[in-house]
Amino acid sequence: MTARSTEARQRVRVAVVAFDGISPFHLAIPGVVFGEAPPTPNPFELVFCAAEPQPLTTSAGYRISGIAGLRALHRADVVVVPSWRNVNERPPEALLRALRSARAAGAQIVGLCLGAYVLAEAGLLDNRRATTHWEYAEQMAKRFPAIQVEPDVLYVDDGGVMTSAGTAAGLDACLELVRQRVGAARASQVARRLVIPPHRAGGQAQFIEHPLPLTTGGHRLSQLIESVRTRLHETHSLDSLAAEARMSRRTFTRQFKALTGSTVLTWLLTERLHLVQQLLERTDQSIERIAELAGFGSAEALRHHFRRAFHIAPIDWRRSFRGEALDQATEGTRLADTRSTH
Repeated sequence: MTARSTEARQRVRVAVVAFDGISPFHLAIPGVVFGEAPPTPNPFELVFCAAEPQPLTTSAGYRISGIAGLRALHRADVVVVPSWRNVNERPPEALLRALRSARAAGAQIVGLCLGAYVLAEAGLLDNRRATTHWEYAEQMAKRFPAIQVEPDVLYVDDGGVMTSAGTAAGLDACLELVRQRVGAARASQVARRLVIPPHRAGGQAQFIEHPLPLTTGGHRLSQLIESVRTRLHETHSLDSLAAEARMSRRTFTRQFKALTGSTVLTWLLTERLHLVQQLLERTDQSIERIAELAGFGSAEALRHHFRRAFHIAPIDWRRSFRGEALDQATEGTRLADTRSTH
């Protein structure tokens, strides 16, 4: 998915599908991320759509009525299915047809938690990677063999079709959509309002099997992680960070994975790429300077990892959020980006 500038186009239209028996919490996740914007113009236009005749009864017992029908999916840029009531129940054919039509028209389709089953029933996950709530991942893999189910991750974005793990992972997936569409700065702003981490990479583990105890060592490790975030320009390695934490390599590796759900090197790369996104969007620093500030060592290394993670060159990421015409200097940088990816 290519990032877009909301200054150069209309607001991003997000359609959220509601159904009988929906959990109010699951319905609220895309609502709070895309609908309750900070006190600046909201770049998203949010609409809720009923997949079945109204009024809909939620799992909490209250009813929902007066929302749009499935026709609203036809003009959506993003369609979100926030869950599904029963993995053994095939969703209404009208909903499945509407999802396929929206995808054919170019919409990004998102299945949060058990909403992934709805996308699977629509055939939108065939020959793609996907995830869902870990308790139902094995069942999905057996039932839909054409899907490459990844049971351990928070969310998967495969060619314009996104799926997420359960409950809170839906927030991570929606924040990633904000990041893709309107930038890392906006996603961080929304995360601050929700008092949640600004960025958990999709490949992070869904849950920690053995939570890290609240020991002195655990507190020291948390402090180290926050410290490293402020000095990503420095050279870090597993051994150097273990030494800073005053732990053995083995103990540090185990406790770091328990605390973050990620390996040290994967976490470092994710943090550096997130910083690059922010610098591209907020500053006029050159790619070479951003590579130094983010600790990549060279512009070539930055371009390689950025392209691999986001499927777009850094200079094009910057342009997409600014909507600016290329001048000669920028064009030269863009050409360098292009050459480095071939």
